[in-house]
Amino acid sequence: MKLVMAVVSNDDANLVIKTLIQSDFFVTKLATTGGFLKSGNTTIIIGVQDDRMDECIELISEHSKQRTKLVPNAISSEFGIFSSTPVEVQVGGATIFVLDVEQFIKT
Repeated sequence: MKLVMAVVSNDDANLVIKTLIQSDFFVTKLATTGGFLKSGNTTIIIGVQDDRMDECIELISEHSKQRTKLVPNAISSEFGIFSSTPVEVQVGGATIFVLDVEQFIKT
């Protein structure tokens, strides 16, 4: 058995969770923050049997797409902070961790 921890964008989280539940995975949702833009993320924790690992990772990847976003850009100098042209950055996607589970207990 494996423990999958997937960090996805809040924009994608509901669709990812809904798809996993429809595919009979048990999901725990944690609200998290962090990353480059300090944007909201959702960490999804899933207990997965070894033979369903590929299916789980595929569903997460399929429903958490990367996209571009314009973010404000500021230049700091000895005279203060000045705004300049917004910069395009990649956001979204998923970061997936897979851990071995030594023991699983459900009470």
